[in-house]
Amino acid sequence: MARESERVVDYLTEVELLAESVIADKQQIISLDAKRHQNREALRALHNSSKQTGNVMVCFGDMFIKFSKTRTKDMIQKDQEHLDEEIRKLCNQLKMKVNRLNEAQGKPELKGFNLTPLTHEEMHAITKILKN
Repeated sequence: MARESERVVDYLTEVELLAESVIADKQQIISLDAKRHQNREALRALHNSSKQTGNVMVCFGDMFIKFSKTRTKDMIQKDQEHLDEEIRKLCNQLKMKVNRLNEAQGKPELKGFNLTPLTHEEMHAITKILKN
């Protein structure tokens, strides 16, 4: 009897650890997406500002530093690319973790979960075929 209860506890511990990992990844994706949204707002504000050249004040932690507008845009765009890559990696990891969690719980694998979007070239080829 003690052996069986020990197996149940081990099983529940494994499922709980997998579920916590999934939740942690989801929270990290949400926080990175919020940062990406703030960067998008900053790029839009730089684009809409009345002065096309000159310097802008940029906040880094608790300091404000003066940078040129073009350098600031470049820095934000590089940060956006980095955030996009991090979010993409986390989403791919999340898919694997959710599959492991479902497997541990004895649930079937999710259908349509591993779909990938069409590339620009594939979409262009399909549009070309449909027009003919």
